[in-house]
Amino acid sequence: MAKRVAIVGAGVSGLASIKCCLEEGLEPTCFERTSDIRGVWRYTEHVEEGRPSMYKSLVSNTCKEMSAFTDFPFPEDFPVFLPHAKFLEYLRLYTKHFNLWKYIQFQTTVISIKKCPDFLTSGQWDVITETNGKQKSAVFDAVMVCVGLVTEPSLPLNSFPGIDKFNGQYFHSRDYKTPEVFAGKNVLVIGMGNSAVEIAVEATRTAKKVMFSTNKSARVMSRVFDNGYPWDMVFLTRFLTFIRNFLPAHVTGWLIILRENQQLNRANYGVVQKDRSVMGDIVLNEELPGYIFNGKVSVRPSVKKFKGNAVMFKDSQEAEEVDIVVFATGYKPSFPFFDESIIKVENKHASLYKYIFPPRLEKPTLAIIGFLKPFGAVMPLVETQARWVTRIFNGLCKLPPVNKMLKEVNEKKKNKSNWFGYNFDEVLKMDWLVYMDEVASLIGVKPSVRALLRSDPKLALKIFFGPCSPYQYRLVGPGKWDGARNAIMSQWERTLKPMRTRVVDTSTTFVSNLQ
Repeated sequence: MAKRVAIVGAGVSGLASIKCCLEEGLEPTCFERTSDIRGVWRYTEHVEEGRPSMYKSLVSNTCKEMSAFTDFPFPEDFPVFLPHAKFLEYLRLYTKHFNLWKYIQFQTTVISIKKCPDFLTSGQWDVITETNGKQKSAVFDAVMVCVGLVTEPSLPLNSFPGIDKFNGQYFHSRDYKTPEVFAGKNVLVIGMGNSAVEIAVEATRTAKKVMFSTNKSARVMSRVFDNGYPWDMVFLTRFLTFIRNFLPAHVTGWLIILRENQQLNRANYGVVQKDRSVMGDIVLNEELPGYIFNGKVSVRPSVKKFKGNAVMFKDSQEAEEVDIVVFATGYKPSFPFFDESIIKVENKHASLYKYIFPPRLEKPTLAIIGFLKPFGAVMPLVETQARWVTRIFNGLCKLPPVNKMLKEVNEKKKNKSNWFGYNFDEVLKMDWLVYMDEVASLIGVKPSVRALLRSDPKLALKIFFGPCSPYQYRLVGPGKWDGARNAIMSQWERTLKPMRTRVVDTSTTFVSNLQ
């Protein structure tokens, strides 16, 4: 049974892991290399080595009710989609409320994590850290790695002929902070993810011309969905998830495309999905269609080569002048403090059971938290991972046999198309609700709609037809929270309150049944 747990990183995953350790009677020590709780939500004017970096205008892609930790709703006066400062404020409130500060060792870098000589019997780890230039070694019964996926940038310059002789400026999106850098320039953004689109849109405020180039398409959606409600509160429900996973994959894909095209016919904008049965990148941006419409942003094909101060695109013989190139080409996951015999990253993912446990490890005392790309909010998902992991550490839950874990891992690595439901273009991507229910079932905290129909039918209907908000996973089982029911029943009030800054007469206004 694990007692002392080392946690690497004090971001969203690290904070949740500290709290879950305490709930299970474990002794956490969290190592954070900077001077504050970190993660992607702490903005700094300069890029810091070894930690995520954001641009100044960053806003969350998932709304506050769907992004909350399972037993700690956002304050009701917080905006629906959160600027980074508000998100960080929420994390500070969470850290203070659950008294997590004292378990964090700041300005401490993890240098290496190695098995102890008696690992086969003890499952313990030797963790070497460095603080103010001095190294220290300590033994822990278990380790939770919470470093995320957006630390080490991927900059595939070899794929862009002529970039070494390019006369302009280029940098990775990680280095972008504000649009002043683009003033009066011809800007090219390479990529088709959320960062690429947001930087391209923001560049129009100061740039002379803005283009973005992509060799793939994306699903472009607005954060504002039906009747002006948050997209994820409308889209991520048990009812709709059941329908999507019940239908054949090609039908599911077709219906999703049809629904998305009601907001934006992507073929007209040059961002159409080639394989409609596959879920590619989801880009949440309200401004892009309008900026393409009025010519402030133009969508271009892949780059053929750079030449001097110009770029040539595939299927075109004409060169276009460009001054600044932003490579929004993603990140490379890495675990520099581990030997590859423990965790090896291949094709941007690692072989982990449920995206968490190395299946061949002799003792289940190492967990990777947040090493996945959900179609939904990250915070409740990593918290649910941590709840399961800490119960495995203290012996209340167990992993299946190695052969069963390996079979599941290898099947996921193949990334085969499903006959029903979603298909994803990357191994690390998954259906948020399906994965949450899967891990919650292992803990014993998945809500039963059938049981609730007998005991609390009003709540059952809210859970099945309404948003699958995180509080559902605190209704029953270990860690049950008495405030969960009220949080679910009042979630729409908290969502709408910050918008209702002007009182209006709604007696003749259509009110959505979503509430």
